[in-house]
Amino acid sequence: MHLLVDALNFTSTILAQTTPLASDPTYKGLSAVEVGIAAGGAAIGIGAVGAGASQAVGRNPGAIGIILAVSFAIIAVSEGTFIIIAFALKG
Repeated sequence: MHLLVDALNFTSTILAQTTPLASDPTYKGLSAVEVGIAAGGAAIGIGAVGAGASQAVGRNPGAIGIILAVSFAIIAVSEGTFIIIAFALKG
């Protein structure tokens, strides 16, 4: 829950174009547990993409190029989301 509140505060700060949250003395940044949960979510997402891609290639081996391209794009979004959470919101 704290992660969601941090993300909403960070978003409102960007949209309001005010000073970053790190300058607020009461802001502590994300804890290690919250970053770990974000990493776990990214890992689960990447695992689900891998499982779906392997099933899709098993059903239609001729479409391996398209399946891999879409899989890599989805994996990049998942990893990018984790990197934003881990580094940008860490403060």
